[in-house]
Amino acid sequence: MARVRTIGVVGLVLAATVTAGCSGAGAASRNGSGSGSATGSGTASTTGAAPAPTESNPPGDIPDNQAYVAYQPSGGGFTVKVPEGWARTDKGGTTVFTDKLNQVRISAATAATAPTVASVNSKVVPQLRGQVPKFGNPQVSQVTRHAGPVVLLKYQGDSAADPVAGKVVRDAFERYAFYRQGHEVDLTLSGPVNADNVDPWRIVSDSFAWK
Repeated sequence: MARVRTIGVVGLVLAATVTAGCSGAGAASRNGSGSGSATGSGTASTTGAAPAPTESNPPGDIPDNQAYVAYQPSGGGFTVKVPEGWARTDKGGTTVFTDKLNQVRISAATAATAPTVASVNSKVVPQLRGQVPKFGNPQVSQVTRHAGPVVLLKYQGDSAADPVAGKVVRDAFERYAFYRQGHEVDLTLSGPVNADNVDPWRIVSDSFAWK
């Protein structure tokens, strides 16, 4: 009988030991899980992607050292300076120079009368409203350039979607209407609304001269 009681006591001791061991393992497992999460979190914070660098200039800025060359249509009549190296396309009476997000568009046509602030407001603005996506903020005024008085139309509109990225840029436009003896030349300068192209556009518009 004494031997049976001894075995029973030993069995109880072993059971208690196993129970304590399992409890400790569970606690250790739970603590280990928490510790692992903290370590993983720390690792993630140190290996995260660095933020993209800030651009030095807004998109569309024309460099201050941009060179300009004189453009004269095949039929003559006028000259105007355009940025050197820009891609050129010709279609009908319109010539376009493009680089990245900026554009210089030159259109020549015959006209019986000189454009005025009133005529541009009544005729040109409605035409552009139907042609330019999200046309807005039209402002018409008469200004003076080296060639003389000229009607200036400022407005905004969306660019065509980029064929690769599908990105659409909000553009600012300056349209100068030059006129002499039945001939009108419309010089339109455009680029992103946030671009600082005041000086380049002044160089181009001031360079216009009749021949």
